[in-house]
Amino acid sequence: HYQTLLDKSTPHTGARWGLTGGLMFMFLLRIILAQGWFIICYALGIYMLNLFLAFLTPKIDPEMAEELDEAEAASESGPGLLPVKNDDEFRPFIRRLPEFKFWLNSTKAVLLSFVCSFFVVFDIPVYWPILLFYWVFLFVITMRRQIEHMVKHRYVPFANFGKQRYSRGK
Repeated sequence: HYQTLLDKSTPHTGARWGLTGGLMFMFLLRIILAQGWFIICYALGIYMLNLFLAFLTPKIDPEMAEELDEAEAASESGPGLLPVKNDDEFRPFIRRLPEFKFWLNSTKAVLLSFVCSFFVVFDIPVYWPILLFYWVFLFVITMRRQIEHMVKHRYVPFANFGKQRYSRGK
């Protein structure tokens, strides 16, 4: 029954992410009102950052693919080989973590965090501004590196940006 629900929810991207956003809002509201469980919130933030990074990253790292292409070109030669240069062929962007798995893992993590926020054993006293500063610092450094990688290898992980658009002729 669980798998059937997941299968039926697959085409409803906006509704799925709306549900996850609502769960996240309820979790954050609980954290703010209870003034505790900041370490759970921090762990959730780090995990979500890790998921987002996997979502933005191509399945096959372009640097590794170039090295493999060069090695194959050097070891094999002859007619009938596929084009070696990236300019010669279209390579679609394939994510390391597909959107559906990103959503599913995010939703599970938010639900687990929400449940953990009801147990006193997870309410470890920490100074939350330091955690927040450190998370923002990690986010900025990680995204800077990821954006540099995207620019270096000329890929755009989002379907609506960077593609040529054609208008209908009337």
